[in-house]
Amino acid sequence: MRAVVQRVSEASVTVADTKVGAITTGLLVLLGVGKGDTEADANYLAEKIVNLRIFEDEAEKMNLSLLDVGGQLLAVSQFTLYGDVRKGRRPGFDQAAAPAEAEALYEVFIKRCQALGVTVGTGQFQTHMMVSLVNDGPVTILLDSQKQF
Repeated sequence: MRAVVQRVSEASVTVADTKVGAITTGLLVLLGVGKGDTEADANYLAEKIVNLRIFEDEAEKMNLSLLDVGGQLLAVSQFTLYGDVRKGRRPGFDQAAAPAEAEALYEVFIKRCQALGVTVGTGQFQTHMMVSLVNDGPVTILLDSQKQF
């Protein structure tokens, strides 16, 4: 499972001119599910992300987590995180999980974040979405549950 985590001052997701999810201070998480991913991967990333110390403390050092600052999380499914362009110019998505499997693990991720005490907004699975954000910093972190990067 892969995630692009962005520290934001605000973020939202719109589907067909309707805002379906929005947050203020917190994290925008673009989440991709790969073949072979399990609930353990979803839980690992949820716990890692809500505890990442990427918010500034009073000394302006990145020392506080989403939980510490009482921030929110916006989770957006993004299978294109498994796009492979090593053989040409058009991405192949062979390593992305099938939609039903991906959606189930996306939901596990969301529920785990909520269980950890985070308010979670979401996009709409398997839908064309417009994502807006104000990246704070900018701070962007890449995570992989298999620790490939």
